[in-house]
Formats: sequence, C-alpha cells, structure tokens
Amino acid sequence: MLTAMQKEISLVAFSALDNNKIDTIYFGGGTPSLLSAAEIKTFLQAAKEVYSVDKNAEITLEANPDDINEIKLNEWKAAGINRLSIGIQSFKQKDLEWMNRAHNTEQAMQCFAMIKSAGFTNYSVDLIYGTPGLDDDEWKKNIDTVTDMEAPHISCYALTVEPETALQKMILQKKKEDIDPEKQARHFLILMSRLYAAGYEHYEISNFALPTYRSRHNSSYWQGKPYIGIGPSAHSYFGNIRRWNISNNALYIKSLQNNLVPFEEEKLSLTQQLNEYVMTSLRTMEGLNLNFVKENFGVQKTILLKNQSAKFQENGKLVSINDNLVLTKEGKLFADGIAADLFFGTE
Repeated sequence: MLTAMQKEISLVAFSALDNNKIDTIYFGGGTPSLLSAAEIKTFLQAAKEVYSVDKNAEITLEANPDDINEIKLNEWKAAGINRLSIGIQSFKQKDLEWMNRAHNTEQAMQCFAMIKSAGFTNYSVDLIYGTPGLDDDEWKKNIDTVTDMEAPHISCYALTVEPETALQKMILQKKKEDIDPEKQARHFLILMSRLYAAGYEHYEISNFALPTYRSRHNSSYWQGKPYIGIGPSAHSYFGNIRRWNISNNALYIKSLQNNLVPFEEEKLSLTQQLNEYVMTSLRTMEGLNLNFVKENFGVQKTILLKNQSAKFQENGKLVSINDNLVLTKEGKLFADGIAADLFFGTE
C-alpha cells in the first residue's frame, strides 16, 4: 500500500496548488498510527521530492490513546511529526464502553503526560458530546480535564448515528439508548461557555484553539484552499473540481502499479462553488464575507444573500460585522439549517 501511495504522490496533478507549496500534511483516516516511523519518514520524503514542503510545515498524525507510548512518540517526532490529533472522545469509562473504544480512562489521562514528556507542544484532543450516558456535570468535567491540561487545540463533535451501522441496529433493537437532540444542544452551549472562559478561540463550529494554535489543516478546508488526498477513499479539492479515490484497496494498488490514479471527480458549477463558500465560511468565526461574494459571484448574488439573511439577523442568529455575516452563539446551534436556507438553486 505504501508503495502505491508513493506512486500516487508522483503521478497526481499538483498544478492547482499555489506554486506547488505545501504547509500542512495530515496522516488521518483509518489508523495511521500503525505506520512505522520508517514508513512515515519514507512517505514524507516522497512528498518533499514532488512538492515544495515548507520547512515549518504542520505535520499531524492521528492517534488513539491506546496507540501511544513513549517509544512511539519519540519515533514519530524523529520521523517529522510535529502535531498530534488524539481521539480521546471521553474520560468517562462508561462512555468509552458505550462507544466501543479500545482505550480506557487511565490511558486517556496518561497520554497527556507522555505527549508532553516527548516534547510535543502542539496537539489536539477530540471529545464527543451528547452520548446517552453522559450527563451535564460529567460533560463539564470532560471539558475541564482538557482545559486543566492546557491542550492547545480541542475538536468537539456531537455523537451521530449513521444509517445501516451496528450502532443504529442496536438502538433500533432497544439494546442501546438513542441520542437526545435537546441534550446535545445543551452540551454544545456548555462547551462554548466553558471554553470561551478558558481563553479558547471558537474559530470553527467544531474546533477551538488557544491563540496561535489553530489547525492549519482544518483551516484550509474552511477557507476553501486546494488540497490533495493520497490513498484509498482520499478526497482532493482544486477550487472547482472535487476528486475522490476509489475505496477498494486491491483495485487502488493494481491501478497504481499500472501508473494510473483511480479516482472519480465532479466539476463544480459557480452556484455549487458559492453554496460551498456559504456553508464553509459560516462555520468560521470570521463568517461569510459579502465583499468576497460580490467580487467572485456578482452583485446580484450578494444582494440576494443580504436579503435572505435578514430574517436570521432579526431573530438573533446572525450578525453583520464589517460586511461579514457571522453566526451568534445561538445561531451556531442551527449552522447547517441556516446555511441550507441561504443556498442558491441550481443554475
């Protein structure tokens, strides 16, 4: 697989990137922490041979607490990883068991000390809220545990039940309790209040950072910057083109052996590009810039956006700040619905 991914790096079209420059590399999806330090080093070297990788690039590795030990941390650091994204999810054992996580509470706590001991100063912690067994006080303790550790970056997500999954089946069979949307909304409000008080920037709906610790990788998505995904199921984006690799591992490897990158793609219309900008920009603390819309999509679209957004300003879910439409604290509870309401129809 690694050989095939190296081949894809050398074959993929990179002309859409700004001067072939890269300032963020992210090892994510699946279990990238199972890669050896030598494999990580090989992959990074392959990228540097094709792209102009900034010497201060943010290079992130996703890992779970049960993957982490002192030896691995030191090896990852030596290989070039300078940021970690840790899937802690919860510090409550019953929560971890409900989510079928492999790690336990003790491992979740211990990984902090090991990360700091290895010299990592930039890392992110993932938490999940709204699980059936997590009450408000326990959720507050989860948040306080991370802020007490002074984690530079925190990503928080509401638990979702995907269709046709084992979790959905168990919920339908009454073997597990279903999620409560009202509790999830309450947990999100608690999250915002507590993290704001602790000095974190709420720079994107699900992401919070101490000053200077925003994730460059996450920010690229919300700013609409081009990015390249390498490997099975990986997605790439080049402004008006969205591309995704096939998910079948065997076919992926076979195609690359024949010097072909196996992907599908779609070309986004101007309306689709505008709708994507509406959706992604509203998720950020800077909001939707009406001048950007005017310059890139025209005056008429800008006027329509202003008119359509007026009702959300009147009900306190949006505010206009220097020609930016920004979600209020309450508005963030309805971000997806507000964005959908502002979408433009097909051309």
